[in-house]
Amino acid sequence: MEAWLPLIFMLLMAIAMLAYVVLDGYDLGVGILMHQAQPEQQDIMLASIGPFWDANETWLVLAVGILLVAFPVAHGLILGELYLPVAMMLAGLILRGVAFDFRVKVAAVSKPKWNLAFHVGSLLAALSQGIMLGLYIMGFKHGLASYAFALFIGLSLAAGYSLLGAGWLIMKCEGALQLRAVAWARLMLWLTAGGILAVSLATPLLSERIFERWFGADNLLWLAPIPLATAALWLIAERMLRTLPRPKDAFAWVPFACAVGMFMLAFLGLAYSLYPYIVIDRLTIWEAASAPESLKIILVGAMVTLPIILGYSIYAYRVFWGKATELRYDAGPG
Repeated sequence: MEAWLPLIFMLLMAIAMLAYVVLDGYDLGVGILMHQAQPEQQDIMLASIGPFWDANETWLVLAVGILLVAFPVAHGLILGELYLPVAMMLAGLILRGVAFDFRVKVAAVSKPKWNLAFHVGSLLAALSQGIMLGLYIMGFKHGLASYAFALFIGLSLAAGYSLLGAGWLIMKCEGALQLRAVAWARLMLWLTAGGILAVSLATPLLSERIFERWFGADNLLWLAPIPLATAALWLIAERMLRTLPRPKDAFAWVPFACAVGMFMLAFLGLAYSLYPYIVIDRLTIWEAASAPESLKIILVGAMVTLPIILGYSIYAYRVFWGKATELRYDAGPG
């Protein structure tokens, strides 16, 4: 049992990170795209994420919390190396949180400034997360090539989040905004593919161990479905975006579902590449883990916290599902 505890916590952290990337990814994407919309469309865009965006960030808190308490050695190493982009991400998340509330409380003449602040905060958070991923994949190496790769991954992740955001808007909106979301999604689909391809090529080239895991004779055949499925989802999304919107919003959910599937497959491929290391070729899961006695106590808390977060997230999406309407902060009639 003690040998399995670090694996259990690694799985829980992976689930939390994937949930964050998908759920907060689409609302960050909506924020990034917001700067290209008309003022009246911006209200609808924010209304589409209003009931969800704050709760989506809970998954990030959970993931970082698990990293801190279950893998303290890795927490110190990773956040120490990524101090600046982490600070940038927090600044972006704070800015968009403040802007979301202030934009409806200030005079109309100041509203565009807070809309811009929400866009900037969303873009800053997305870019910093991509830079963190790029530096992590590069093994925290310092140099022009590493920083250039990290910046490219930052831009690619921002495009990926924008793809999720555009897919979300296609489902949640109608009319001119839905048409614009389709156009955004078609562009971001290509940019996202570039980022996934870059990570897929760079990761094996940086480590002989990872290269052998992917391209060894015994592994290549049964791992082939991951890139093939990713390519298939890309093609389905690209073909579907050419035909949307359709009468009665038929298949409006397909681009978003394909984008989620592409992120999940990319995440699965990266996780397979890293295992059993939590820091590439430097620190394994077991070397970074807390004492078994501590993990047993923490596991009890995780088993209580995770179902609660999952439960209220599902409930919120069920209650507020449907097309977005005008964003309102008042209690309404009665």
